[in-house]
Amino acid sequence: MSSKMQSSSSIAQARRTVHQLRIEASFERIKVSKASSDLMRYCAEHAKNDPLLMGIPASENPFKDKKPCTVL
Repeated sequence: MSSKMQSSSSIAQARRTVHQLRIEASFERIKVSKASSDLMRYCAEHAKNDPLLMGIPASENPFKDKKPCTVL
């Protein structure tokens, strides 16, 4: 009886695997060269709004110390 359970378990696992592979095969794919050019264009268009590239003005920086540090 345990061989029947193992058999049905492996069949169920195989069906799940086939189902997942069918889902993955149905995805529309694009070439890496197109994806990379799209990504580079997006980065170039949005670089002016990126605080890591342009920096944050001191007047708008919420993490700037309000008081200068004094050493005794």
